[in-house]
Amino acid sequence: MNVKGYVGMDAEPKGLETSLQHLLEVHHHKSLVLAHHTEKAKKDAIRKTDRVSDLLVEAVNGGVHDSFINQKRIELEIRTLAATITRFMKQTDQWLASTHALNTALKEIGDFENWMKIMEYDCKSITTAIQNIHQE
Repeated sequence: MNVKGYVGMDAEPKGLETSLQHLLEVHHHKSLVLAHHTEKAKKDAIRKTDRVSDLLVEAVNGGVHDSFINQKRIELEIRTLAATITRFMKQTDQWLASTHALNTALKEIGDFENWMKIMEYDCKSITTAIQNIHQE
């Protein structure tokens, strides 16, 4: 166990310690690099996920927006058609009242014509009776 042997033994553990220390430093460095890459990939994935989410929301909202616009147009058309129907109903009621009045007037004319025929027949009968009485 000379000094030389002692130094050799002492040098060997320091070389192992140094190697181990070097391995730990390399491992720590690789862990940091891996953690950095992992964090970068995580942030990139979150950013891309947000973008996909925004695109999906835009796509859905675009359809909803179009549907909302179409619904408003349809409601406006319904109101316009309802007003037109109301106007046509009023016109139809007026036409029905006019045709009813015309029909009533025609019936009255027919009744008057019939009365006139009866009166003409009665007048002819009376005239004939008077002529018969006068000739006798």
